[in-house]
Amino acid sequence: MTTASRVSWPGRVSDGEAGPEAGHGRDRDDGDRGERLERAVAASDAPDAVFALSRDGRRTVRTGGTAPPPPYPRDTLRYEAGSATKTFTGLLLAELMDEGLLSGGEPAVTLLDGGRPPGTDPVTLAHLVTHTAGLPALPVSFYPRALPAWRSNPYARFPDARVIDAFLRHRPRHRPGARWRYSNFGVAVLGHALAAATGTPWPDLVTGRLLRPLGLRHTAPRAGAGAGTDATGHGKDGTTTVPGFDAGGFQAAGAVRATPHDLLTFLEAHLDPARCPPLAGALHAVRTPVLRRGPGHRHVHTVAWFRHPTDGGPLYFHSGATLGQQTFLGFRPGTGTALAAVCTRRFRARDPFLATAYALLAEE
Repeated sequence: MTTASRVSWPGRVSDGEAGPEAGHGRDRDDGDRGERLERAVAASDAPDAVFALSRDGRRTVRTGGTAPPPPYPRDTLRYEAGSATKTFTGLLLAELMDEGLLSGGEPAVTLLDGGRPPGTDPVTLAHLVTHTAGLPALPVSFYPRALPAWRSNPYARFPDARVIDAFLRHRPRHRPGARWRYSNFGVAVLGHALAAATGTPWPDLVTGRLLRPLGLRHTAPRAGAGAGTDATGHGKDGTTTVPGFDAGGFQAAGAVRATPHDLLTFLEAHLDPARCPPLAGALHAVRTPVLRRGPGHRHVHTVAWFRHPTDGGPLYFHSGATLGQQTFLGFRPGTGTALAAVCTRRFRARDPFLATAYALLAEE
């Protein structure tokens, strides 16, 4: 846990951020780019892997894996986004704020407990989305319930009502806004708070306000939703299959599953918000830094993305993992580049997939 320094939010894209037309540097032809993606697929060492890259709107996609090819092309399967789902929830909050339906300063307890007075220093929606609410990664009560299904579907044993109850019972050790601590619990609570504020369940909010406007027809906000063939996850040995992920009451923090092409469409909208006018304001807002932390405040966050500096301008990214799959999403406005990478293997240490995906995007 580290101390955090807040910066303004919401607002326009920060000064000094290059637009898609600036800072491209050395360009690569499609053949070279395809070879680099093929090497990335091989380096991922996963049963199924897809690397989908967009540069100035031109896509290059490579697939492969250590397992025999599945019945359908790998790039048409839906993969579990895991924590990369939080980028959808962050964009959803930004959209509701852009429309004037929320401010971000609403106390979550008031929304979730029948209008209960918030008291002093309440946890707000802004605290939840920026991981500064003072909540742990998971509720303390999560572990005894999840343990019997720890290797299959632990989150499924903790439904919506238990997430909300755990939040209402929690007593933060630190004043909200004072410290940063990454929390699946916090973003899950945010999803329930948005549902309470709008009278619409989080999956339906995401579908109506994000997936349809963006044209993401092969993305689902929960397990078993919509038409599509889901990829099969594998454990760290790369051979043992694992059940499809059920996020339980943590849908806003990890339930999205999508094809690589849909994920790339999602990222391309962040590169060029004008391509989706209904969401343009929100897409700009989620590129704006709102939090700095760590020594020298070198770690920068938006309401949806981690933000790192590069010679070609900022690099935005978020990764995610379930018991048997991983996802990396990232984009660089300064080079007009986006990368959606997925694989069907969960690594526990020395992860070649994430390191390869990040390095590939950073070099583009």
